[in-house]
Amino acid sequence: MRKVFGTIAAIAAVSVLSSCRGGETEAPAVPAGGSEFKTEYLIPTRIVLSEGNVFRAECLLQPFSGQVSTSEPDVTVFSKGGSVLLDFGKEIQGGIQIVRSIAGGKEPARFRLCLGESVSEALSDVREPGTTATNDHAVRDFEISVPWLGAAEYGNSGFRFARLDYLGDDPAAAIVAVRAISKYRDIPYLGSFKCDDERLNQIWQTGAYTVHLNMQEYIWDGIKRDRLVWIGDMHPEVMTIGTVFGDQPVVRKSLDYVKEGTPASVWMNGICSYTLWWIIIQHHLYQWYGDLNYLKANSGYLELLLENVISNLDGSKEAYKEGRFIDWPSNDQPDVIHAGLQALSVRALEAGADMAEWLNDEYLRQRCAKAAEELRKYVPDHVGNSQAAALLAIEDMLDPEEASRVILSNGPEKFTSFMGYYLLEALAKGGHYTEAMDLISKYWGKMLDLGATTFWEDFNYVDAQNAARIDEVVPEGKFDIHADGGAWCYVGLRHSFCHGWASGPTTWLSRHVLGIEPVGVGFKQVRVEPHLGDLEWAEGTFPTPYGVIKVSHRKGPDGKVSSDITLPKGVKLVK
Repeated sequence: MRKVFGTIAAIAAVSVLSSCRGGETEAPAVPAGGSEFKTEYLIPTRIVLSEGNVFRAECLLQPFSGQVSTSEPDVTVFSKGGSVLLDFGKEIQGGIQIVRSIAGGKEPARFRLCLGESVSEALSDVREPGTTATNDHAVRDFEISVPWLGAAEYGNSGFRFARLDYLGDDPAAAIVAVRAISKYRDIPYLGSFKCDDERLNQIWQTGAYTVHLNMQEYIWDGIKRDRLVWIGDMHPEVMTIGTVFGDQPVVRKSLDYVKEGTPASVWMNGICSYTLWWIIIQHHLYQWYGDLNYLKANSGYLELLLENVISNLDGSKEAYKEGRFIDWPSNDQPDVIHAGLQALSVRALEAGADMAEWLNDEYLRQRCAKAAEELRKYVPDHVGNSQAAALLAIEDMLDPEEASRVILSNGPEKFTSFMGYYLLEALAKGGHYTEAMDLISKYWGKMLDLGATTFWEDFNYVDAQNAARIDEVVPEGKFDIHADGGAWCYVGLRHSFCHGWASGPTTWLSRHVLGIEPVGVGFKQVRVEPHLGDLEWAEGTFPTPYGVIKVSHRKGPDGKVSSDITLPKGVKLVK
């Protein structure tokens, strides 16, 4: 490592996947699905409910070796009508292992297993008429049979809570253990963030963990519902992955998957803005990692995409006829969609011009640059909408101070999990770092206040003011944020409570508070301009192709910030 000035202690990579309880470590993680993944077995952290004929439910909280024996002294006994609801302490992607002892008859014991991202969801029943609970994408409510004197594993979903209902008649079933099976990608947390505001630290880490869970065979949108590769949703996820984990092959794999299944004349995922986001992500990848071979491999397809974008312009205006979408809460606001698509089109075409230059394609560069220049002549009205104002300001099509005024006047009540990241970027462009951190604390922090361990597909800040926590049975008079919230395609319990597109603060805090920004291509040069706002100090790490950048910023008595910066060899600090 090459030190620029000062010193800084190495920042330890953070992992929220530890599985210790009461000083006792669980069974070690073992490979699953190849060396890229690990499986971790987790015991419950608490019993939320124990109802009916359940004897010694507390035994389910004990550590388990992973091997059933003929002499298990501490078992939980279920008989007719018995039910327990278990909390595993954090959202995971995976299933459930159930282990049965030698006691009782040899016939398989029948149970109903219901997984949930909230207590309300775990208490739901997909068979109930009118319920919003579903088995979409991942079956989370089903009947199982548990073998005598053996262990079996069931399910594959995103969940934190599990309810087990005994369906059999006597004789009773003696259960040794019920463990969650967490499957996650085995990669280190290279990026980190710490400051004197613990709430911001937790938000940064929760965003990182949310994306980590969605990095399965491909980058998913959600681990319960929406186990799909949605390209537009991937943009904030790709930013977070680069900030926390560095250059990960699963990003290219996911981009290629959608490319290979989508002719260039068809909008990706059926949405015109998602094709624009694919172009923007390609530009971002080259800026950060300088992988010319990958850019060249996509050059032919990229050219066809850009020509398709240009063919859908009407002079200085975007004129996409199909798949018009920016964000679900604005889906019935055509003026907002128009403003957003105008800004994204400029961004994609200017990204296309850059990439054409890097590929030495002067004809394509000129085509993209001219089309973008023409689009800049027309700036749609933001109609007082935070999302429209933010996207326009990011592309220098609206005064960032005007965009900041709109965003701040609308407040967290008009934030959304996906577009919230771009609102924060617009505030930074207007110099409103303190206000942005306050909004992060209010909006994303409120999810934490309600018991979240991962960030949600969408979050209505107004509904949250009288909402119960997701880790409790909803008390009378409180709003059920899961069962009674949501809209559009995520009504009620169908709502995903682990959505990677909601991770924006993780990238934003590293980019703007730590102040780390690549200059040029491939992270060979970096600018470090911290913005502490009301913070006294902030420190962290940021992965690059050459190694990890380490920074530490301290505010002195005079309010001036002093910084210690350590750069890996091959990276140069520029002003």
